Amino acid sequence: MGKQAQKQIKLKKGEVVPIRIRSLGINGEGVGFIQKQVVFVDGAIPGEELLVRISEVNRKFAKAKTLKLKKKSAYRIEPACPVYTTCGGCQLQHIDKRMQARLKREQIEEAFNRYTGLEELPLEKTIRMSEPWGYRNKAQLPLVKDKHRVRMGIYAPQSHDLVEIDDCMVQHPVLNHVLEEARKIVEQLKIPIYDEKKHRGALRYLVARISFATEEVQFTFVSRVAKLEQEEALIHAMRTQLPQVKSIYLNHNPDETSLVMGENNRILWGEEKLTEKLGDLTYRLSPRAFFQLNPLQTKRLYEEISHVAALTGKETVVDAYCGVGTIGLWLAKEAKQVIGMDTVSEAITDAKENATLNDITNATFHAGKAETLLPQWVKDGLQPDLVIADPPRTGLAQEFLDTLVQLKLPRFIYVSCNPSTLAKDSKYLLEAGFEVKRIVPLDMFPQTAHVECVALIELK
Repeated sequence: MGKQAQKQIKLKKGEVVPIRIRSLGINGEGVGFIQKQVVFVDGAIPGEELLVRISEVNRKFAKAKTLKLKKKSAYRIEPACPVYTTCGGCQLQHIDKRMQARLKREQIEEAFNRYTGLEELPLEKTIRMSEPWGYRNKAQLPLVKDKHRVRMGIYAPQSHDLVEIDDCMVQHPVLNHVLEEARKIVEQLKIPIYDEKKHRGALRYLVARISFATEEVQFTFVSRVAKLEQEEALIHAMRTQLPQVKSIYLNHNPDETSLVMGENNRILWGEEKLTEKLGDLTYRLSPRAFFQLNPLQTKRLYEEISHVAALTGKETVVDAYCGVGTIGLWLAKEAKQVIGMDTVSEAITDAKENATLNDITNATFHAGKAETLLPQWVKDGLQPDLVIADPPRTGLAQEFLDTLVQLKLPRFIYVSCNPSTLAKDSKYLLEAGFEVKRIVPLDMFPQTAHVECVALIELK
């Protein structure tokens, strides 16, 4: 304990030191070591040698800022976005796209080495996008009133300082146009903007989702108040100036919270749901329902899941964290039956409607927590042949993992957006007698540090 404390005292805030970057961190920062202590450097690339100033020292790690780039990576490029260094929405625009894919694969490798100790990992090459721009189908941008202007953008990392954005390069171009025009309409109509410090005003966020299949837009105004005084004028202006918008919602979020949306939606005008297509399937989406943000890569993701699942038509498949039923419905034609669950009741309503819309009769969907419903179904006699889980970044709940072990489940497909929690959960399953058979990384969000994985885990 004393020796460890001594090592950490040597590194001091404000100290200027040289460092070599060894790997990429999970948030896109460069990772190196000084006096055996982990040091994170934003904007650094593995292989680079830097002169840095220590900006923060913690018990387990330190942070530093680059003063001089002594040895530059061959993969360093000029970021395309003018606000890249301040926005924080992307973390890897300064790295060549091929190297981005390679580094994301290495993130998975390092996570499994750290948590599982596996010497051989069945890890495949990252599935990339050929054109890594304009892929996002949804944006939710906060509003701020600045004198006589309404500003819109993204909060800078670890702050509520707004970085103005009217043309985000990773969003679909139509989304950028619609959001900027809506901002101008709000400004012209002088609709009160929410002040988070005083918890007053009305409009908090502008949220837009586009269908890549139709290029139609579902638009949501997020407001502290349940009704806007200028609603009719707002609807008229949106309909007149933005023909791409096919539905307008008001989401009521009255709480002092960092969450974007509240629980109550009210349709102001237009279609109740947005129609999107993936492959041969059609999906209807309500504003709060989860849907993958990159439809182009989502199709490739689901094709990979189907390939890994290798269904014969005789299997009972459980689709945990099913959202609007996207994965379950994709596999339904290859399975005997699909049973899905999700905590968002609106998503389950959408999933049931999507099953009917696509004439799929062997899929049922239920509202509730996966870690609650699956154990109950097993207790009631359900014996699934395959479970697929696509959980949030926090990973799988312990009750869910315990149920997989108790079931002696033959095959499990884990769709993960966080290599660390994937590796941690895999460690538990490995110790319980499972083995990792295949891991396929997908670059779902180019220019960012995020990487998606499809992992096939089987009982030995």
